[in-house]
Amino acid sequence: MIHQYKNNGYNIVLDVNSGSVHVVDDVVYDAIPLVEEALEAGRTKEEIPELLFSDLKERYAGEDIGEAFADIWELKEAGMLYAPDIYENYIIDFKKRETVVKALCLHIAHDCNLACKYCFAEEGEYHGRRALMSFEVGKKALDFLVKNSGNRVNLEVDFFGGEPLMNWQVVKDLVAYGRSLEEPYHKKFRFTLTTNGILLNDEVLEFVNKEMANVVLSIDGRKEVHDKMRPFRGGQGSYDSIVPKFQKVADSRGQMNYYVRGTFTRNNLDFSKDVAHLADLGFEQISVEPVVAAPEDDYALRTEDIPILLEEYDKLAVELLNRKKQGKGVNFFHFMIDLEGGPCVAKRLSGCGSGTEYLAVTPWGDLYPCHQFVGKEEFLMGNVDEGITRTDIRDEFKTCNVYAKEKCRNCFAKFYCSGGCAANSYNFHGHINDAYDLGCELQKKRIECAIMIKAALADLEGEEKNEEE
Repeated sequence: MIHQYKNNGYNIVLDVNSGSVHVVDDVVYDAIPLVEEALEAGRTKEEIPELLFSDLKERYAGEDIGEAFADIWELKEAGMLYAPDIYENYIIDFKKRETVVKALCLHIAHDCNLACKYCFAEEGEYHGRRALMSFEVGKKALDFLVKNSGNRVNLEVDFFGGEPLMNWQVVKDLVAYGRSLEEPYHKKFRFTLTTNGILLNDEVLEFVNKEMANVVLSIDGRKEVHDKMRPFRGGQGSYDSIVPKFQKVADSRGQMNYYVRGTFTRNNLDFSKDVAHLADLGFEQISVEPVVAAPEDDYALRTEDIPILLEEYDKLAVELLNRKKQGKGVNFFHFMIDLEGGPCVAKRLSGCGSGTEYLAVTPWGDLYPCHQFVGKEEFLMGNVDEGITRTDIRDEFKTCNVYAKEKCRNCFAKFYCSGGCAANSYNFHGHINDAYDLGCELQKKRIECAIMIKAALADLEGEEKNEEE
């Protein structure tokens, strides 16, 4: 499977099954689909050049067409073009694997001190009641994780909410308890924290910098954008309260191992300006993601917004490249992809591992496939006392992969997005083996931009090397 596109002056060809990316000239770009068509028709190596010449002779010289075919055939022989799909059979083995749990999202607080308008957690309540997780429930959750992690050494625990800092003492106590389990059980915990920043202070920051491998800081961008969607319960904006704190966090962590994470809505379709604003504030690790909301919400993204949003991602890619050239580079989460090795095969096929390797735990110890399913009783999988009692739900998520989704099978992005979010699929289509169509369009554009940035940076490195020589 081949995917071709033009972006920012580059002719880019992605061989989907091998993961090979090629930046090519015009004649090779135009010849590649013709060769693919000829191969599918059963044409031989000797027959194809004549077919190419017939189709391309009005635009290119015969010598250039011959050289293009030679280059294409060399890449084909090397397994870097028209590569076969070697992964579909792997999924059969993946389904048979013993399930081990490697990560938990601990809902340490079903409560929040903000009233964000797009919050899927309903201001922290998750379709239920306000509650704080007790230390006893948290201990049982960590015990469950250790018990169900098999031989896996590295385990991940994210303190989530609501707002986790509203239950700060329990966060600290659970970190200490997790550390006490590491040596006797031969495990290593990687703790992370997601916070709106309102309760951040020096004592919290000192602990976070010592114990948290990553911190996610919620901010949407420009002051007017952020304050519109992330106000206090009284209606006043929260931007001024959090920005200095977040800047202090980022600097104290050496601009590493954190993200400022925002959400863009229909109120700020020009979200590239929000990314630029966050970069101008000094943040170097940035994630700004599209809102997922019910169609009736006035801030929800709509199908007619897609062309604007695709153009906005192109603008953002060019903006980030220009900053890089000026020595002011930042990392934008959705443009960070590995074109060399990338995720392991299982990750590429089945994604985040929700419902199998990754589970969410409510304050009272119920287990759900992930934080976005919490409160949907049909996805209640068990609890920290009894473990997984609904193995049928786990087995359903185990079969959720790019080959189970018709929309994904022939999509060039499938090995990068791994089929997208199961929760979004369920919310928009009623089952987990579909795909959220608007999200798919944006994801494909992000991947195209990410690959273009890689190509442009490779050019930049080449220019710098030539200057040095």
